[in-house]
Amino acid sequence: MAQRRMFSKKVTDTDTFLDMPLSTQALYFHLNMHADDDGFIDNTKTIQRMIGSSDDDRKLLVAKQFILPFENGVVVIKDWRVHNYIRKDTYNQTMYPNELEQLQINDSGQYERQDLATYTERPRAVDETLTQVRLGKDRLGKDSKDILSGSDEPDQVPYKEIVDYLNEKTGSKYRSSGSKTKSLIKARTNEGFSLDDFKTVIEKKAKEWSGTDLEKYLRPETLFSTKFEGYLNQKQSANPRQSGYGKQKHQGIVPKFLQGKV
Repeated sequence: MAQRRMFSKKVTDTDTFLDMPLSTQALYFHLNMHADDDGFIDNTKTIQRMIGSSDDDRKLLVAKQFILPFENGVVVIKDWRVHNYIRKDTYNQTMYPNELEQLQINDSGQYERQDLATYTERPRAVDETLTQVRLGKDRLGKDSKDILSGSDEPDQVPYKEIVDYLNEKTGSKYRSSGSKTKSLIKARTNEGFSLDDFKTVIEKKAKEWSGTDLEKYLRPETLFSTKFEGYLNQKQSANPRQSGYGKQKHQGIVPKFLQGKV
């Protein structure tokens, strides 16, 4: 069995993957490292215990279709051939040929169960000319299915409306198509926050930070981070430029609590 494995960023850089808990992501990487040359793993629970992962992590990988389970407890990495190609002279066939026979490879290079797939293409032969392990050239499917929600409907998160509102309030030019920005918005949406919640946070922080040293933090990675709920529920504070302290400082008057400290 090959001793090196590769990972395609076309899989691990997707919002679907990055939105999963770190423990689930770690389990996925370790499963890939322990898989045989056809992507099968028969000791998932052992690997879970080894890295301190849980059954919920495994179930999430199944739910998001990063791994495909079989009745005998064996699982296979769905994107195995997107990540890796194994050279024939180093290839060792899986101990689970019956399960392998149940798989087909779709147009994106992903495994699919025959009883669930609509493709008729048979699994490709092991490549004889490629290096032992390399990144796959195939990409993930281009369909509109929102894998994160498990729905066949397109992703309905209002990325553009949220970012456009931020740009309007702050005079910025952020793009709603940025993967990091979309990931943050998606994560907060998954937590149950609405479009109005995003607008409220943007309004509050724009009013509080505009024209101050904190203005540079009026950006998606700050506003839509894990502190989002705190921003949403904080009491509205005055802009420091308009506060009493701001006026005193501007006039050269030092408040009593700062006297002797400046």
